Amino acid sequence: MTDAVPSRFDPGSADARWQAAWDEARIFEADSESNKPKSFVLEMFPYPSGRIHIGHVRNYTMGDVLARYKRMTGHEVLHPMGWDAFGMPAENAAMEKGVHPGGWTRDNIANMRAQLKRLGFALDWSRELATCEPDYYGHEQALFIDLYEAGLVYRKQATVNWDPVDQTVLANEQVIDGKGWRSGAEVEKRKLSQWFLKITDFADELLDGLGDLSGWPDKVRLMQENWIGKSKGLQFAFDLSDGGKCEVYSTRPDTIFGASFVAVAADHPVAQAVAESSAEAADFIALCKRGGTTAADLETAEKLGFDTGITAEHPFTGEKLPVFIANFVLMEYGTGAVMGVPGHDQRDFEFATKYKLPIPRVVAASEEDADQPVATEAEPGDGVIVNSGFLDGMDVDTAIAEVITRAEKGKWGEGKTVWRLRDWGVSRQRYWGTPIPFVHCDACGVVPVAKDSLPIALPEDVDFQTPGNPLVRHAKWKHTTCPKCGGAATRETDTLDTFVDSSWYFLRFASQPEDKPFDAAEVAKWLPVEQYIGGIEHAILHLLYARFWTRALSHIGQIDFQEPFASLFTQGMVTHETYSRRAPDDGRQSYFSPDEVERDGKGAKLKSDGFPVTVGRVIKMSKSKRNVIDPDTIIANYGADAVRWFMLSDSPPERDLPWSESGIEGCWRFVQRAWRLFGAYDAAASGEDKPLARKMHQTVAAVADDIEALSFNKAVARLYELASAIEKADASAARSEAIRTLLLMIAPMMPHLAEEGWAQMGMEGLVSSAPWPTVDEAMLIEDEVTIAIQHKGKLRDTLTVAKGLPKDEMEALALASDKVQRSIDGAEVRKVIVVPDRLVNIVT
Repeated sequence: MTDAVPSRFDPGSADARWQAAWDEARIFEADSESNKPKSFVLEMFPYPSGRIHIGHVRNYTMGDVLARYKRMTGHEVLHPMGWDAFGMPAENAAMEKGVHPGGWTRDNIANMRAQLKRLGFALDWSRELATCEPDYYGHEQALFIDLYEAGLVYRKQATVNWDPVDQTVLANEQVIDGKGWRSGAEVEKRKLSQWFLKITDFADELLDGLGDLSGWPDKVRLMQENWIGKSKGLQFAFDLSDGGKCEVYSTRPDTIFGASFVAVAADHPVAQAVAESSAEAADFIALCKRGGTTAADLETAEKLGFDTGITAEHPFTGEKLPVFIANFVLMEYGTGAVMGVPGHDQRDFEFATKYKLPIPRVVAASEEDADQPVATEAEPGDGVIVNSGFLDGMDVDTAIAEVITRAEKGKWGEGKTVWRLRDWGVSRQRYWGTPIPFVHCDACGVVPVAKDSLPIALPEDVDFQTPGNPLVRHAKWKHTTCPKCGGAATRETDTLDTFVDSSWYFLRFASQPEDKPFDAAEVAKWLPVEQYIGGIEHAILHLLYARFWTRALSHIGQIDFQEPFASLFTQGMVTHETYSRRAPDDGRQSYFSPDEVERDGKGAKLKSDGFPVTVGRVIKMSKSKRNVIDPDTIIANYGADAVRWFMLSDSPPERDLPWSESGIEGCWRFVQRAWRLFGAYDAAASGEDKPLARKMHQTVAAVADDIEALSFNKAVARLYELASAIEKADASAARSEAIRTLLLMIAPMMPHLAEEGWAQMGMEGLVSSAPWPTVDEAMLIEDEVTIAIQHKGKLRDTLTVAKGLPKDEMEALALASDKVQRSIDGAEVRKVIVVPDRLVNIVT
């Protein structure tokens, strides 16, 4: 560099300048025709809420470092960005603010795109997509029809949450304490015709396929395995006192002697029959219909029951068990009836406790514990079977097998494999989603639209003043003709679950023809995704649905692979402490944002009035707690590279990262420190520095391994070490080479700083297109070691010697040390202990 080089790096001018240079050169646009090895790096695309947050920044910085590194190591990289743009928040905004969901969403996309660009991410913006645009969801409609024609889509009656005031179906998250989130009305259970995808057809494949996903975290694979939930149990029918039968299924038939009641769903035939002659039973069923519809809802709700007066005969003991209608049993799960074993199932325990039913212990830690009562909660674990007749003394697995064997021999039951996984209900009774491409015809029934009529676009002229789905009220859009007979028909007014949109978007990133969803040959060049990065909150549903969709498309011959993501990384969250104060009059707690608060050694106070606020614990950044950091403000103060560096430093990327002002300031200081080092580069320097050269090559190799492993905090630590070693070294050609190499390694992490330094060094082209530094393998091997020399238990000197130096030569060198001789001071050397390559200990 020359003397004219600024003493400080100025991101205010450099960031925008280099971002413009990248755009002009179009260097991040992926070339499918390239002969380079291909690498598809993908972060889960964001919902366009209006602003990116620091959590987004961390996620996309990690993917960006890997994508830039892959480019430097000779790969053709696909690193795209898009928007998961359909969903409830936009429709809620339309109702609350009187705006159109499309306008609200597209404005948010524009804002967030600008924010992402300010961070300098190496994204292929030419492939940008938004799921709310017809040129995306029209192809999704085509794929949905393809799956329907392959028998993987069907309609059936299903129980949903119904808001009687807003006249709409509610998603589970819109039901709060049993009431509609907007109207406050008691939510009812209703049966409506809903669309489903046959994910259960692939249950075995989805489960077995987890074993091949070695690049996925074990915890995510386990979560998916548990969600799919394969189990073998006993299905049998109780004989009822009214002459009927009640079929149940149990994964724990070893506990059959612990049964003390049978519970049926409100929609079960037994319940419906009782309600015909009992107004009290009918009222209870109506009460059940006002509850939640998911397993999670039922788990947390108070357990309520109605004694039908009917009993069920125990198949082994002949005991008469009471049959209840219960609010915690759903007709959609299993047989719609359960065998209640309160000693070993917490739900059953709560029910039996409330209705004073027996709670027998049939599984114990040992046979000696057989007479101990089940105390304050159920005991679901393994152990030895007790109080169970012929099963006593058996372990759980043996007892399960024995009960199934006896049931099958007696022909009153059979062993059966079942799945927790249910078919995927994709119907949503709302406007802002992909229209389901079917019509309802009186003559032909439910018919898919003709593919040449796609996309079936959402009408723009809708209003949200009237409760319910505006598509139902839109006569012009709703009324059409049947593609089969030409007669009058009505469009399906349900739209698709947004999880459908995110179940195939990675395919559209890889290939974007106008006339079809994707080109299989193009997709095969890029898929499966080499590295997928996203939050653990999507570990089950999004990933499971994407795996199913990929397998379904493979099943119908549209692609030739079955898993979408070869490797998966789930990053930790960015966290921050909270600031709050309770109002003296009503005790209501108010939260304040970090920029409203001033910290000092004594605590925190509000800048506006100087009164103290309570500093809460460090938690995930949340709009409701107002502990969010605006990336734009931080970028304006410190530049994009300091923010990026902070996201990679300190915490392992899979762990949470606490945000701190001191942390970002430390990163800013390193930016300037690196800039000063770049300024010391001298192409004309001469002279060797073997230790520094060795350190440089070792760092290049180690940082490459760290980036490949996504261990970014380790890579950062190594770069700090190399920077320190360079600072301590004397001027030499080796030092200048180490500076240039440091810049190249920093480039994926702090690209604006690196580009500015690269240009000031007089290098050609963009550093973003430069190759990763090469490693001299010979330099990785240490051929010198530093040995310690001790006398009287204290370190007297250190010597750098050839590795593997013989003991006698090590001893001679140690005794020749001036420092050692001064310590010996003429005393007789009685013994010299030599530990090769480590130390020499002299005893006098």
